[in-house]
Amino acid sequence: MVKHIVIWKLKDRANGQGRDANAAAIKEKLEALVGVVPGLLKAEVGFDFRGSGESADAGLYSEFESREAFEAFLTHPAHKAVQPFVKEARSERMMIDYEV
Repeated sequence: MVKHIVIWKLKDRANGQGRDANAAAIKEKLEALVGVVPGLLKAEVGFDFRGSGESADAGLYSEFESREAFEAFLTHPAHKAVQPFVKEARSERMMIDYEV
């Protein structure tokens, strides 16, 4: 199993809307990929509630059945369709991918 975790700092305004609306849209778009992208077992987007200087605004936790499924996800048209929206909304991004 592969786990893919991404965290973002979001811009105050992007995609014609504010940070909270973009965060909600990112959640909706990414979680909707489960059942669409083969091998994507879970996608969960959450939002930071602490608001510390070291906090990110939003994070994605996802699970894939295999490394091959994860690699296919990266180029899947449904995932590629979400990327421009997320890229416009974020000011920073960090990620980690690992196998268990």
